[in-house]
Amino acid sequence: MSYFLLLYQYKFRDVAIEELQKVHRIHPAMKPVAGTYTFSDGTQKDLLKLIGNIPVKYEGRSYNLPILLWLMDSFPFTPPICLLRPTTNMVIREGKHVDARGRIYLPSLHNWDHPKSSVVGLLAEMISQFEEEPPLGTKSTGDNRDPNVLLAFVSNLKINEGGVQHHDHLINKVTVIGGGDLGMASVMSILAKGKVDRLVFIDVAESSTKGGSMDLEIFNLPKVEVSKDLSASADSSVIVVTANAWSNEQSYVSVVQTNVDMYRGIIPGLVRLSPNAVLLIASQPVDIMAHVAWRQSGLPPSRVIGAGCNLDSERLCHVLDISLNTHKQAWVIGELSDNKVPVLSNILMGASHQHPEIAPRSKATKPLLDRAFEMLKGRGQRSWSVGLSIADITHSILVDQRKTHSVSTLAQGWGGIGAEVFLSLPCVLGVSGSTRLAGVSLGQEEDARLRESVTSLCALLSQLRI
Repeated sequence: MSYFLLLYQYKFRDVAIEELQKVHRIHPAMKPVAGTYTFSDGTQKDLLKLIGNIPVKYEGRSYNLPILLWLMDSFPFTPPICLLRPTTNMVIREGKHVDARGRIYLPSLHNWDHPKSSVVGLLAEMISQFEEEPPLGTKSTGDNRDPNVLLAFVSNLKINEGGVQHHDHLINKVTVIGGGDLGMASVMSILAKGKVDRLVFIDVAESSTKGGSMDLEIFNLPKVEVSKDLSASADSSVIVVTANAWSNEQSYVSVVQTNVDMYRGIIPGLVRLSPNAVLLIASQPVDIMAHVAWRQSGLPPSRVIGAGCNLDSERLCHVLDISLNTHKQAWVIGELSDNKVPVLSNILMGASHQHPEIAPRSKATKPLLDRAFEMLKGRGQRSWSVGLSIADITHSILVDQRKTHSVSTLAQGWGGIGAEVFLSLPCVLGVSGSTRLAGVSLGQEEDARLRESVTSLCALLSQLRI
């Protein structure tokens, strides 16, 4: 099928054409081609892809870097899937913005919000980042050699259809930081999911939530290592932080500051030991602590998430499906507080071959969501239920499931939010972290709740010494 015919199947064809025309004017070497994309669950879909080279300058020399951008059928309201395209004599150099399979992760992809976001802007950011950290090397050259040599093979590269190299399978290692009921519940739930090769449980001294480490040592569970040393977390794929360092201070700000101070002593070290890990935060208050972990870690926002409203979202889906006979996926978004908001998806539950989007609020959906939300009142967030939710999120990351969860993530740029705050939003989760779904217009009441949360979170953050 030609890409002209395929383009007519896109949901926002006219807007997509305008976007492709802008790309052609600025980057004529990027050519649209029809192709078949294979998702992580094995399903396939005919999609457009942009193939070409982007010019990268390093120390006065110019190179052509081969890339490929898959355009989802909801493009340009959904960000492209971006990949490097190394030749057979190249290797991918993993870094802050590139994983072992050559997939590219940039802040603009995580914060994608058309029309503010565009492919032209994305390519400009890609060029800027890769000029600082070249993403390709040669098989015959060590990683510590001159980047000019590492990039030599791409200086006159021609476009081809070569695939992305896949590195050997890595061990699925998970570390849980923090004891007590939630730490233990997370350990047992992650083990029950069965996709972890090794699980390290670290009961940090600074945490006030202690207990469980001695019992794990006594009963010697398979795959579990108990330690008090953060170095045992090295090379983890996912690091779950459940620790809380509650103090006897009377003010709420002082209590939260105690947690922030504890994080300052552990987060940077954890990231140095596992630079490619995804941080999953469950300490309280989760939206604040996820923000703190992101600031202290130096990781891109796609690699730091909070457990957030995932549990509420899964409960909401269950009530809609079983009790109200509505079989569409739904999420709870916003702050983990009374200001959280339910939203509905555009697809049915279990439709893994489709790509979910938040459905605009309508007069028909509001009473349904309000009724479902009312049925959930009184259901607390007990340790075992939160532990199950953490295991659900961890599983999606480890197996690269690409499932959409409502997790606490950097909300800046979503739905007109200008502040640098973390809120629960629907995010597609995989081995390299999270990608937000595009924002939509909410109802006046729902939008007011989110704005109130943004204001209160900003006020608290301004009083903390991060």
